[in-house]
Amino acid sequence: MSENNQWEERSATGKPMVPATPRDVVHIRAGSFILVFCFAMAVLGLIAHFPVLTGIAVVVAVVTVVDMVLAVRRQKSRNVGEAG
Repeated sequence: MSENNQWEERSATGKPMVPATPRDVVHIRAGSFILVFCFAMAVLGLIAHFPVLTGIAVVVAVVTVVDMVLAVRRQKSRNVGEAG
């Protein structure tokens, strides 16, 4: 057993129990999906010579990255969860 695992709580079935805020987890996971979608839309806009679509995709991607960074920082400030 490694030194890090001795402090981790385990459920009755032996699974690790890590406290995490569901809202922050959703922000991070949904944000990653949105980033993939934005990348696809930006590439499609470049291929189709439709700069408005590319611009919208880039703006949404930037907003999503900012939201994900804030969610990770909230997790770090609580000292719990994956990023804590």
